[in-house]
Amino acid sequence: MDAPAISFSFAPIQAHHRDRTRRIRAALKPAARPTANIPDSSGSDAADYCLAHHVLEGAEAAARSRETATFNWYGAHPDANASALSTPTAVGPRIVLAPELDRLPRSTISDTPYYVLNSDTTAAPPDLRELAAAAYANGAKTGFADLLAGHAVVVCLLRHKKLGDTLDSWTLSRLPGTIFCDHINEPVVLARDLIHEAGHNWLNDALGATACEISDEVRFYSPWKETSRPAFGFLHACFAFPLTMIYAAFVLPETSGDLYRFLTAYLDQQRGLLATTAADHDRALALINDPALRERLRSVHREALSL
Repeated sequence: MDAPAISFSFAPIQAHHRDRTRRIRAALKPAARPTANIPDSSGSDAADYCLAHHVLEGAEAAARSRETATFNWYGAHPDANASALSTPTAVGPRIVLAPELDRLPRSTISDTPYYVLNSDTTAAPPDLRELAAAAYANGAKTGFADLLAGHAVVVCLLRHKKLGDTLDSWTLSRLPGTIFCDHINEPVVLARDLIHEAGHNWLNDALGATACEISDEVRFYSPWKETSRPAFGFLHACFAFPLTMIYAAFVLPETSGDLYRFLTAYLDQQRGLLATTAADHDRALALINDPALRERLRSVHREALSL
């Protein structure tokens, strides 16, 4: 089976990354030391963009709580110390962390726990960094290298679970390029979840880059949530889940045993869920005012329906 021919290169996103990073750095520049430069330590616009948002969140929280030393640290580390935390992967240096879920903060910026890079941040243990690197390699060889390179820069591995357990994962619009997820000792499964969450990050960036504001007055039934959702959430699900279906269909022949049965059951389940969205998806796409973005979403949905 040939690797999926999905293009995740989208010029408005690249321009959005550069512009947003430039704005954040300009806003925080007064906090930097007089002799400090703003290095391109990440090696890519996407990584710079992700790291800049961590610095922004950390500096803002420090300013609000009047923690001068912490605020100054962010000013002196515009890459959030990424060079000391990075793990080499098939899609470039990534930051792989293993924060304890019960110690992660909750605040008005998120309904879910989250983590912001800071002066005390340490990289995940070697076994988890190896797991993540293997997952990135799996995603890259199956056609998702650009997606993971651009939208999965920081990965927070949370609870260790067993194959068949419910794996929770999420992203935050305030921390683009960052993924929070449970994991098992199987890079094929972790790659699936990274692709899913990177898909959410990609779509958030694409909507922002094209200034596409989706009305929340129209709702559509989401089989994944088993409830009616605003078009924004419905379209997100109809993009992220199909990406995992396309990935699973490609890697399935290379698996065996319990993993093969797990992915087969997952793919069968997703086929049934996605089929119920066919009619509503076209109506929801009509709310996307950018033709190129609308076509990207349509093509991914159609490819998954054909599996």
